[in-house]
Amino acid sequence: MPKSKVFVALDPDRASGTRKVVGALGMPDLRGKSVLVKPNFNTADPAPGSTHIDTLRTMIELVKVQGPRRVVVGDRSGPAKTAKVFQEKGVFALAEELGFECLIFDEMPKDRWVKIRPPGSHWVNGFWFAKPVLEADAVIGLCCLKTHQYGGHFTMSLKLTTGMVHSRNMTELHTSVLNQRNMIAEMNYAYRPALVVMDGVEAFCTGGPMTGERWRANLTLASTDRVALDAVGVAALRSHGTTKKVEEGAIFELDQIRRAVELGLGASGPEEIDLLPVNDESKGVVERILEKLRA
Repeated sequence: MPKSKVFVALDPDRASGTRKVVGALGMPDLRGKSVLVKPNFNTADPAPGSTHIDTLRTMIELVKVQGPRRVVVGDRSGPAKTAKVFQEKGVFALAEELGFECLIFDEMPKDRWVKIRPPGSHWVNGFWFAKPVLEADAVIGLCCLKTHQYGGHFTMSLKLTTGMVHSRNMTELHTSVLNQRNMIAEMNYAYRPALVVMDGVEAFCTGGPMTGERWRANLTLASTDRVALDAVGVAALRSHGTTKKVEEGAIFELDQIRRAVELGLGASGPEEIDLLPVNDESKGVVERILEKLRA
């Protein structure tokens, strides 16, 4: 079986780092296709509290070059109002400039949601998932590298999917003390992304998801495998020093990652990950992350 590739760039500039990792990994074929870009817009807090506008701009530019039929940026925020977050982040203005659509998931009617019931689900009765994600020819995720001070423990590419699930399901998720991280993984059963880029130029090594202790890591990562990407993200946090919840145990035994593996969503261990620097400057940090990934 081919290994899951995760490309890493050491670069203090988000736009440059994004172009490097996407260029190394390769863009999916988007010509004539509908593309949905899903940022991390829980709130409008500065990155890594939310996706930086430079990262979003760069990704849209990379997508548009491919000649897609339609480009949509969609999300559901929480606790903030999604439309307000889009406004404060400058997404509406960027849409006018670059020519893409904005989709506020929580303003969609009931018939634009579909019930998903993963096998062996920890959700009592499944969850409602945004249909536009399933209807898109390609979904591209833009996540951040950070810890989660509440039940998630860390919030990267798997946790990004929360914004695709209806707000009516959030009470069950947030009050499920024992199963919350399993439920986060299960949300990802609904779809498979064509590409995910993780912004780690600045990371939260404690706290999160909105505010926390900042680590100027200067990292950007990209993969098509959410499990591999999150495992590498956790290893990166461990290389710096992070919370006890993220530090403890084997990476592939952490609840989010373990459950995602059970569902067949990605790499099942570090031996199935090919961690690749985009250039000579990125080799040293890749070696440090690999040490933690394989521990």
